[in-house]
Amino acid sequence: MTTQEEPGLYGMMAEFDDPNAVVAAARRTYEAGYRKINAYSPYPIEELSEAIGYRRNYVSLTVLLFGLVGGLGGFALQAWTSAIAYPLNVGGRPLISTPSFIPITFECVVLLAALSAFVGMLAMNRLPQPYHPVFNVPGFNRASQDRFFICVKADDPNFSATGTRAFLEGLGAKEVSDVEK
Repeated sequence: MTTQEEPGLYGMMAEFDDPNAVVAAARRTYEAGYRKINAYSPYPIEELSEAIGYRRNYVSLTVLLFGLVGGLGGFALQAWTSAIAYPLNVGGRPLISTPSFIPITFECVVLLAALSAFVGMLAMNRLPQPYHPVFNVPGFNRASQDRFFICVKADDPNFSATGTRAFLEGLGAKEVSDVEK
């Protein structure tokens, strides 16, 4: 059966008891040619994200860019205020006094970097997400306690309901479940 024949199927999920077993299964799943894979665990496992082929992380780039924008914006605001909008020449000092601008510029960098880290993390993780199809799988509530899961999405080019089920069962999964939309 193909994905077009099963419009209500989100994917196939395998449950594991051991973190080493789920990492090994994720590596074998990726090596078998599956590319649309998600893994769920009660705590972060660094090898797991590498095993499913997850490599992009744009949060640090977002923080850098918005930090630079914050610094430039803070400096530009101070320079505009003191030199153009309200120029006050006190004691012959320069209108644009770079050393006195450093604290505010630094605070603008920190402010925009922190806000972009928070908002970027939420956006890139697609949060808040009160509903996801994996919540329909019986026993998935244990993913936050003591179980480990691998989900192969139905829109993966190598996905077939019978073939993927047989493959996941061959990985030593405790249980393999269909994930309905």
